Amino acid sequence: MLIRPERNLPQSLDDLLGPGLARRLDRLDILSRKVFSGHLPGERRSKRRGESVEFDDYRDYTPGDDLRRLDWNAFARFDRFFIKLFRAEEDLGLHILLDCSASMLAGGGEEPSKLLFAHRLAMALAYVGLVNQNRVSLATFGHAEADPLHRLAPLRGRPQTVRVADFLLASIHAAETAPSPPEVDTKGRVAFERAMRAFALSRVGSGVVILLTDALLPAGLESGLSSLVAGGGVDASLVQVLAPSEIAPERATQAGLVGDLRLTDAETGRGVEVTISPAVIKQYKRRLDTHIERVQRAAAARDIGHLLVS
Repeated sequence: MLIRPERNLPQSLDDLLGPGLARRLDRLDILSRKVFSGHLPGERRSKRRGESVEFDDYRDYTPGDDLRRLDWNAFARFDRFFIKLFRAEEDLGLHILLDCSASMLAGGGEEPSKLLFAHRLAMALAYVGLVNQNRVSLATFGHAEADPLHRLAPLRGRPQTVRVADFLLASIHAAETAPSPPEVDTKGRVAFERAMRAFALSRVGSGVVILLTDALLPAGLESGLSSLVAGGGVDASLVQVLAPSEIAPERATQAGLVGDLRLTDAETGRGVEVTISPAVIKQYKRRLDTHIERVQRAAAARDIGHLLVS
């Protein structure tokens, strides 16, 4: 992969999600392919108050919830805030997982890095969920720290857009300024599995799960995806983010990536000396196609949707 420094990092919500795009996103909503809690496919929670008075269940309070739904008796008993749910409601959650490992820095220059592209996509998805009063949570993984996940607790409502943007901006800057991995670092596979397992254990309620990653793992993809959907109750999709120069390396050769070179693996720090030629480019493309097909099969085997974006 070709790594270039990202020169202009986003600094504000407008850099991640411009007002023009936000207006277009206002017309969209999050739908699930699956049936949750006895609801019909595609059936959504009513946004109108008072449509049903048949009590169904409780859930933890999420910032942005209607305070009139707080159960004060439950608070007095458990010293925690709970929201009442009614039979006519479907409390659909949107959970967004973002890969921030070193390989996501590929790109840059004239094209945005995979990291920046994925964060902008996450901002757009979160915005759609928030304006439609869904519970939206985010988590990033692939950091150098021991904690497998960096989380943003569930939020609801358009005013929470700023908090999501702050979380994503901090994530971008942390990943872009992280030190390069030592040459002996081979923890990428373990980190992915741990992150997916940690997410499955911390997830509350059913909902839509969107995993944004390049899926460039030496191993552990299948076990990680199995952990992601463990326990059921989720409609999961893997959005595989690749840089244009990864899909069409001719772009890189036009930029000077040709001849005898030493390339460094962004994940492990290991280097390899290669001679870039048309034959090598052709072989690379075959291997990339094989990798993408492997990711598609691994996702399909676990009823996870797959989408390749660049």
